Amino acid sequence: MLVALSGLGAGVLGSRLLRALPRGADVRWPWCAAPTAALWSAAALVSPPRWLPVPLLLAWLGVLLAAADLRCGRLPDALTLPAYPAVAVALWSAGADPGRALGGCLVFLAAHLAVRRLRRSALGGGDVKLSGALGAVLGAVSWQALPVAAAVASAITLVVAVRWPADGLPHGPGLVGATWLTSVWGPW
Repeated sequence: MLVALSGLGAGVLGSRLLRALPRGADVRWPWCAAPTAALWSAAALVSPPRWLPVPLLLAWLGVLLAAADLRCGRLPDALTLPAYPAVAVALWSAGADPGRALGGCLVFLAAHLAVRRLRRSALGGGDVKLSGALGAVLGAVSWQALPVAAAVASAITLVVAVRWPADGLPHGPGLVGATWLTSVWGPW
């Protein structure tokens, strides 16, 4: 119950943060608070205590990024760039292997950058900027998590595409959703 209430509060604060950003997103607080509370509760039920800061951070950051991407069609630099040090601190506190995290960061970032260079309309710049931080988490979970999360992210994006206009399909929700799922149900 305490984790759910904390997630609710974090979601409310996140909604305020989104509105306060220079190029923020006007997302009502329930759209951030309810998913954050639910994801924090789920993570607390299945994640080892030492690893818990990682899925909690991903849930909070992921809900804010997904809300901004769905509402405004972009992932704000004010969230994607600070994700790198935030993820580094969370992984360090969880005792993750720094070499694997760095490797995952570089591989996932390079893959997304290559896709962006080959087909600019396939991914936005924010997706590429965010991919390195998410890749660090995936690399810390396992090397196999990188291609699995990429496939799950694509599947989530395809599901969103069913109800989304043809132009400006957001990939951010799929990226953060797949990474969160992998971080929670990773190989413990």
